Amino acid sequence: MSLFAVAKGTSAKAKAALFKGGLILLAALGVVGQIVYKLIHPTMPSYEIMGVFSLVGLAANSVCLFLLWRHRHQDINMSSVWECSRNDIASNLSVFAAAGAVWFFGAAWPDLVVAVCLVLLLLRSAIRINFSAFRMLRIAGT
Repeated sequence: MSLFAVAKGTSAKAKAALFKGGLILLAALGVVGQIVYKLIHPTMPSYEIMGVFSLVGLAANSVCLFLLWRHRHQDINMSSVWECSRNDIASNLSVFAAAGAVWFFGAAWPDLVVAVCLVLLLLRSAIRINFSAFRMLRIAGT
């Protein structure tokens, strides 16, 4: 959607950003659902799997963030793409830290603490992107 909006006007870019803000909000709600599920059905997460997947994701997302760096302030569309990529990096790093803490403490609680922090990051990002997108739509008169 972001690639489609690159060559479009302000309204299309704002709508693409609004869509991404909605997806980020859905991701936050999904993490909340996982937290609730893990509180009801506690299990020990696999720190090995957490660590490996977070490092693979970190490598891929780092390349994306590097490619987006010079475009991060270009317009609302690219700004929202930048924010999504930055969130992905933060998620990868926090999952890696949680994996280490789960291993170190031999307990599941570090995974839940990191998940709560991730929800807060995602909510903050969704709110910021959606407010910016609504402001751009209002300016564009749509």
